[in-house]
Amino acid sequence: MTGNPFWDFSLAVYRREGVPALCLDLQDRRGADVNILLVAAWAGAACGVRLAAADLARLDAAVAPWRDEVVRPLRAVRRRVKGEDEGLYARLKATELEAERIQQDRLHALSRLTPGTPGGRDLVLANLRLALPPEGPADEAALSALADACAGG
Repeated sequence: MTGNPFWDFSLAVYRREGVPALCLDLQDRRGADVNILLVAAWAGAACGVRLAAADLARLDAAVAPWRDEVVRPLRAVRRRVKGEDEGLYARLKATELEAERIQQDRLHALSRLTPGTPGGRDLVLANLRLALPPEGPADEAALSALADACAGG
């Protein structure tokens, strides 16, 4: 346990089979911020809260500078050096993960959510659809699978 229940939830969910691939697909194909998807899922799964569009917009706006100026550039550099220098790649991956944790700490604090009565899969899926409105069957399938993974724990 880290003192941030949102981060703990995210680590647990991300370890589940298929979740990293789902998240990376939505990130690369749709430009989704995985942390925004995860906070939406956490709100439903762990806190039993149905988010409003304004809630997600406020959270997204608050972390956008950090995401755009720190997380995404780190990710781009890490991906660029993959296969060329594994030591540098590993250090960049650890630094990117730390930047993601900082973003999640901010999202947790700003959301003012605390774990409570867990919500079910339908609530998680509703929050995920709000965070990333599906644009077709591939999106719907990915969000549905992510909702299954998030509601399962």
